[in-house]
Order: sequence, then C-alpha cells, then structure tokens
Amino acid sequence: MKTASISRRRFNRLALSALAAGLLVSAMPQLALAQDALAAAKAAGQLGERPDGMVGVVPGAPASAQALAQQVNAQRLARYQEIAKGNGTALDKVQAVAGQQLIERTPAGQFVMTAAGQWQRK
Repeated sequence: MKTASISRRRFNRLALSALAAGLLVSAMPQLALAQDALAAAKAAGQLGERPDGMVGVVPGAPASAQALAQQVNAQRLARYQEIAKGNGTALDKVQAVAGQQLIERTPAGQFVMTAAGQWQRK
C-alpha cells in the first residue's frame, strides 16, 4: 500500500509540474507569436496533439505546418527535459502526463492522435 501512495504522490507532482510547464510556456511573451500560430494551425486542422506531449502534422497539412511543429516541439522537449531532471523522473513519463493533459484540453473538432497512432477529431 505504501508503494501505491508513493506512486500516486509522484504522479501528482509530475502532473502539476507538467501543468506548470504549460502555463509557463504560454505566458512567455517571446513565445506568444508561436502560440498564436500553433492555435491557428490546430484550429485549421493542420496540427494536432500527440500522446507524447508533442504536436504532430496532420496528413494534408501544408509544409509550413511541419516547420511550426518542429519549432513548438523543440520548445516543449526542452521544457519536458527540465521537468524530468528537476523531479528525477524519466523524460517519457513527463511527456506522457503532458500529452494526456494536452489531449484532454483540446477543444472539440481539433485533431488528436490516438495511442495507436491514428489521427481523429475530438
């Protein structure tokens, strides 16, 4: 039982860290333009959230969507690495928590990637 409560505590800490990371990234002025472009591309069905906390390019999207995805993913990966290091947690665990939260917050009608790797509208 003690192991389960430690795991739950660690998961909660990790979830809060991932949420804080999302809030921090969205609040930084230098990233505002990228965030606006990301929101527009997601609303247009060009990009979607993946279970690993990254954005992916939806088939049929223009080449500019790929460049935006690379930019956003580089920023996210750097932040996830900081969180993982700060919490002594594996990077893939941080990404999984962030991915779950981002997919949950994705508005209806936008694309999300399933665990099987298929794009679907939420």
